[in-house]
Amino acid sequence: MMKLEKNMNLAATFIAAILFITACGQNKPTSTKENMTQSSQSDQSKQSVGNIDTATFGAGCFWCVEAVFQRLNGVLSVKSGYSGGNVKNPSYKEVCNGSTGHAEVCQIIFDKNKIHYDELLEVFWKTHDPTTMNSQGNDFGTQYRSVIFYHHLDQKQLAEKYKSELNAAKVYDNPIVTEIAPLTNYYPAEDYHQNYFNQNGSEGYCKFVIQPKVEKFEKVFKQKLKH
Repeated sequence: MMKLEKNMNLAATFIAAILFITACGQNKPTSTKENMTQSSQSDQSKQSVGNIDTATFGAGCFWCVEAVFQRLNGVLSVKSGYSGGNVKNPSYKEVCNGSTGHAEVCQIIFDKNKIHYDELLEVFWKTHDPTTMNSQGNDFGTQYRSVIFYHHLDQKQLAEKYKSELNAAKVYDNPIVTEIAPLTNYYPAEDYHQNYFNQNGSEGYCKFVIQPKVEKFEKVFKQKLKH
């Protein structure tokens, strides 16, 4: 398995060449507060409206994913939540037990005038290991699987194309196992999960897991960051 920094450097070289297409750790809080609202399915899967679109990615702990995508210019909001399972309004505790089938995800609202979906995919694949099944680092379980939940056909086609080309080029030591599936549900995570790194940067998981990931990301994507 490739280390994150090696993944970033190798993937950067290859993905840059195909951009012509369009251009949680064990020390998490133990609160069992349940989220009580679900975005409607029609909102989840609708086509993009004007210049605003939505992407939904799972790449391990959603605290890490949120911290990375929040920093991209053109990203309007990032909200952590749960998708892909069969239990309505799941709690964090239920998802962590692996009994719901949900993955920890982030739903990303972005301005297509400033950043394209393929650029989000580039960040997605460079900032986690998409070759490990149901794990990222020391986080293990189906809730940590690598997954792209697409909102419309264009996203599906682009995600599948990238995955196929990355595998064909053998950018990673092992095949990419990222799941690509339609978004059928999304449940916002509990309030204490939202904006987590920005509000809890001094905590152990943030300092030793999220911060190094963010720092590597900022070096690679410095031209795409918010100012």
